[in-house]
Amino acid sequence: MTTLTFTLNHHVAILIALALLATAILCIVWIVHHQRVLKMRAHLMREAMRNHDFTFRLPTKGLLPGERALQKALNDLGTDISRLVAENEQESWQKLVRVLTHEIMNATAPICSISRAYLDNPSIKDSPFEEGIRAIHSATSTLTTFTGNFRKLTQLQKPVLQRISVSALAGKTRTLFPFLKWQIDIPEDATMPADEGMLLQVMTNLVKNAQEAGASAIGLHWSDNSLLVSNNGTPIPAPVLKNIFIPFFTTKPGGSGIGLALSRQLMISQGGNLWIPEKPMPGWHVTFALKGQ
Repeated sequence: MTTLTFTLNHHVAILIALALLATAILCIVWIVHHQRVLKMRAHLMREAMRNHDFTFRLPTKGLLPGERALQKALNDLGTDISRLVAENEQESWQKLVRVLTHEIMNATAPICSISRAYLDNPSIKDSPFEEGIRAIHSATSTLTTFTGNFRKLTQLQKPVLQRISVSALAGKTRTLFPFLKWQIDIPEDATMPADEGMLLQVMTNLVKNAQEAGASAIGLHWSDNSLLVSNNGTPIPAPVLKNIFIPFFTTKPGGSGIGLALSRQLMISQGGNLWIPEKPMPGWHVTFALKGQ
């Protein structure tokens, strides 16, 4: 009996030892794998920052509580950096536009006024000088109007922030473009701190640009407290993407290059941001993201 008990105890001890060994091996394998995952995450975040992709985010699923908090902090930090970079860029462009418009207006205003006065003079009418003076007046008037449009970038009104219903905003935007197909996936309780008039203007600019790019459908989705505005228009080439928010930059014949620059400035003035995510929403060619304060 004693021998049998000893044998059983010996077998149990071996089984326990084997179980502990298997558990230790599994723990080591999991730790090694987990460390590799963390190393890959660090590499991806580093590459995103190196490429100035500050909107790059990694999921927090599968992480330990402390790691999850750290990853969320890094994601939020990327968003904050993106907003600050956009603010600095817009501030620099504002200063440049302010100087350029001031100098251009100072130069064109007297030319436009003097040429208009000459055209109103009876001795100029039907004279050999009329055509040339009229061309000068037309060119300076066009330049004055063109320059005046760019003043919008530096003369924005102060936003009045309030909690805006994103679903209601989507409905108003849809009403303005009834001939487009719409796919809206926004919870009824989704809200964004913003100036309603400014936000509607941004939405209008984005949809209008999409139309001009051949879009026939618009998708509005709510994700991570951001409004994603997608369209099925012509995809934006990579070389164009990095310049798309620069004032005066345009690929459209006759375009002013002010729409997207103004839209981003409107979002920044409200404490938010406007950007293009790394990849568009599945099923769409182009996606813009709007985030409030």
